[in-house]
Formats: sequence, C-alpha cells, structure tokens
Amino acid sequence: MNWSDHPPEDNTQAPAEAEHDTTQALYQGDTGELSLDARRVLVQLLAGPSLDGQRHSKLWPVLLRDEAAIRSRLSELFLQLVIDRDLQVAFTRQADTGDLEVPRLLRRASLTFLDSILLLHLRQRLTQAEAHGDRAVISTDEIVEFLTVYEQAGNTDRALFKKRIHASIEKIKKQSILRTLRSSDNRFEISPTLKLLFSAEEIQALTRIYRDMKVSERSEEPQE
Repeated sequence: MNWSDHPPEDNTQAPAEAEHDTTQALYQGDTGELSLDARRVLVQLLAGPSLDGQRHSKLWPVLLRDEAAIRSRLSELFLQLVIDRDLQVAFTRQADTGDLEVPRLLRRASLTFLDSILLLHLRQRLTQAEAHGDRAVISTDEIVEFLTVYEQAGNTDRALFKKRIHASIEKIKKQSILRTLRSSDNRFEISPTLKLLFSAEEIQALTRIYRDMKVSERSEEPQE
C-alpha cells in the first residue's frame, strides 16, 4: 500500500516529539526543547559565576525540577553542573575529560597574588562564621588591614599598594563572591559559593604555602 495514495484520515498518531517541539517553540525558528524558565536557568549558569537560591529565588526551584535536562545540555558543552542543595548554590565548571581534547568554553580568571590571598582569607572567614552559626560578613577596612601584612618589604608607594588591594576587592565582587550589604557600601557578605571552590585540603595547602612565603620575606628583611 502506498501511503501517498491513501493518506490516513486520523492525524492523532503524529509523532509526539514533533508536537513537543511545537509547544516549546518560543520564537520563530526555535527548535529548543527546554521550557522558558529552564532556559533562563541555563543562561544564568553559563553567564555565571553562579546561581544562588537567595538571589535567584525564582530560578532555584526550576533548576532542581529540570536538573537532568540542564545537566544534559551542559554536558554537550563539556561542562559539569555543581549543586550544593544545603547552601542553595550551583555553578558550572569544565568537565574532566581526561585525555580527550575538547574546546574550553569557560575562561579561567587570572588571579594576582593579592587575589589569591584574599580568596583564601575569605574562605577561612566563611568557615569560621559557619562554625559559630553566624553570617560571614567582612568590611573593606578589615580586608585592607589583612592584606597590608603581605606588602613587600621596602615598598615606598603605599598608595599604589592600597589601589591594588581595592582592585582585588572589585574583582572578587564581580564574581559575586563578595556581596555588598544594603546597610553599608563598605561591608560585604561572603557568598557560600566560595565553600565549593576550595576544599579543606586545598585551604590547608595554600595556607602553608603563603605562611612559608611570608616567613621567607621576613627573614630577608634587612636587620637594623
């Protein structure tokens, strides 16, 4: 029998997939299958640096609902979805593809020595605050005071060094790791995202490295 000569009268047997694509189409030429809310979650994850349950209260439940589909889309881009349900934080990172050479979608942020020191200090402050059940809050003055300890011996341009400190603060703020409190422009809350970026072992290793570096610098200072 030739179906072109005798077309079926009942059209209800059309492929379900085609119907699904039609219902999900959001604009002319759209072939996506995710819902509008799920696409917004995907865009936020790709735009980064994270999706936060507090700041993105409408997107967080969508992420949990459509987690499998969103993971699948990210996997196609060689990205891994990291979710901490207790902290209500999610972000993407480059998937571990082993020996398989793949293009990198995520850009690695270049960190200065001060950036690294600041991130480590913020991670430690976050751990201390959580241990006491407090919010992890820090001020600009506290950051400046802490980082000043790492000023190189013999430095005569204090203004330039402080400028670099404030540049580090701004860089960390752009990554949403420091959130300005509404009550003050100079006080910040440390995002729990930072807890996922540094493991306890990595913190201990970095702490030893920077402590040894500081001891070495002091031993090289001229004795009066």
